[in-house]
Amino acid sequence: MPGLIGKKIGMTSVFSVEGRNIPCTVIEAGPCIVSQVRTIEKDGYEAVQLGFLDKKEKHATKPEIGHFKKAGTAPKKKIVEFSGFGDDVKLGDIITVDMLEPSDFIDITGVSKGKGFQGVVRRHGFGGVGESTHGQHNRLRAPGSVGASSYPSRVFKGMRMAGRMGGAKITVQNIEVLKVIPENNLVIVKGSVPGANGSYLILLK
Repeated sequence: MPGLIGKKIGMTSVFSVEGRNIPCTVIEAGPCIVSQVRTIEKDGYEAVQLGFLDKKEKHATKPEIGHFKKAGTAPKKKIVEFSGFGDDVKLGDIITVDMLEPSDFIDITGVSKGKGFQGVVRRHGFGGVGESTHGQHNRLRAPGSVGASSYPSRVFKGMRMAGRMGGAKITVQNIEVLKVIPENNLVIVKGSVPGANGSYLILLK
């Protein structure tokens, strides 16, 4: 699917025609430059590599500088490959938010906020407080039994337990585009999207 690389700016709200207050997310999407075009003959598959946000040459490696020099641009901070652009995209072309229109539905991929090490109540939604009338006094947020003793004498894989939460790649599907502002490279989508402000997002049309 063709798409864009973006950066999450933050959340706000807009009013619909009916007067309803709609929460929305503002995303800086593009402009993205085509840094490489992969073909079946050379690479074994078809894809278009896009680069987003300039990076200083002193922070880039020599292979990176040479790679982007072929496209006639500076090194980029974020690189993502997309499929489905077709044969009309050439090396050095610039892809902007003009490819999106209001009322379009897109998929957005990002890395969720990291929450660190969390217990089972926060991480998996366990109930927590049990029956305190049965002599319990210090096991309010514990997970309880995680397995039997004699059989199977081990803990099954996938058992919901405490651990690191967040910081995972998440895709939310069918997000509605409310407004596109081409002059500022901004797109406003309905609802929330994964990630913190300033994090990278992948928009798939």
